[in-house]
Amino acid sequence: MVEDLKIQAQKAKKAAQQLATTSTQKKNDFLTVLAQCLEEEQSRIESENQKDVKIAVENHMKPGFIDRLILNKKRIQGMADGLRQVAILSDPVGEVISGWKRPNGLVVTKVRVPLGVLAIIYEARPNVTIDSIGLGIKSGNALILRGSSSTLNSNRFLTHLARESLRQCSLPEDSVQLIESTSHDDIAQLLAMREYIDVAIPRGGAGLIQNVVIHSQVPVIETGVGNCHVYVDKDADLGMAEKIVVNAKTQRPSVCNAAETLLIHQDIARVFLPQIVTTLKQAGVEIRGCEQACQILPDLISATEEDWKTEYLDLILAVKVVKNLNEAIEHINTYGTRHSESIITENYTNARDFLDKIDAAAVYVNASTRFTDGEQFGLGAEIGISTQKLHARGPMGLQELTTTKYIIYGTGQIRQS
Repeated sequence: MVEDLKIQAQKAKKAAQQLATTSTQKKNDFLTVLAQCLEEEQSRIESENQKDVKIAVENHMKPGFIDRLILNKKRIQGMADGLRQVAILSDPVGEVISGWKRPNGLVVTKVRVPLGVLAIIYEARPNVTIDSIGLGIKSGNALILRGSSSTLNSNRFLTHLARESLRQCSLPEDSVQLIESTSHDDIAQLLAMREYIDVAIPRGGAGLIQNVVIHSQVPVIETGVGNCHVYVDKDADLGMAEKIVVNAKTQRPSVCNAAETLLIHQDIARVFLPQIVTTLKQAGVEIRGCEQACQILPDLISATEEDWKTEYLDLILAVKVVKNLNEAIEHINTYGTRHSESIITENYTNARDFLDKIDAAAVYVNASTRFTDGEQFGLGAEIGISTQKLHARGPMGLQELTTTKYIIYGTGQIRQS
């Protein structure tokens, strides 16, 4: 099996070299063809996906897990639309970032180039297959995809459509490859192939991400466990706050930009807490409150230390009453995962303080954390939400899948000292 992986990696490296000089038009043609294939093959995609869903249900997987797994007509159309949006975006490859002329006459330019071969390792999110392919090919990168066993049928067919579309557009089919083996040993071998793999990008739960970060011998872009917070300040518009909190928690609770903890300033807690808890419970949310929250509403479940650290990905919300803005900021910077954080306030000074002091990839004022998404940011799609500080942070679109190269033009200059 190691030999098979090596052959796949070698093919990907060769394909990446060809993609690096592929025209924007040919890459856009591929995205358009693949988008059309998704629409035409919707029934077959749903059929293959239902095989995965059936197995998940039989294995008694959690509702949030199954939600991330499902591909329906709306989500398939969303994937197709995402590909077309990526096609419209500017191609970052070859972009001149800066340039200057040295006193000795050398002309130095800094340009964007593809990363090369991306190893995408992900869990029960078959939409990641198409997002990764669209962004990867447009930015000139080849991809080796390793999804989980829970999405094998979906990923196999989606990858087949991508390879057929590449062939139709006279691009190397090996630009997209799927590792169908579900052995964990294959991941370890893949992460050891420094001569072929340029970057590894894990997408999934904390366990998967940490395993890749710890064991990879190739550079890793760490993406998104999302223990996200909404802080309702004493100067908040409470009507606005209620709408934002409900959206951040319930609009799609199984994704990484959903809110997991609500912080409420003590001056408004006795008014806002009963209001928001009533609304959230009507939406099916289980509330786990701190000691002060439980004093206000004795029927709440008592929160533990573990609740402040947990990414539930479910209709569960931890609630804490805080003394002031500084305590809210300290709590977030202690327990947050540097993903997405929001303050609800009409106080400009407090908003600026929150923006300046919160350490996260995306920080909001008076908006839901659910907007941390490549499409919502106008990036077309995203390959993940990077929560680290090198080499990318936040939604990873086309530019984040490139690196830079210096190109120098001379007229015979030689160095004298």
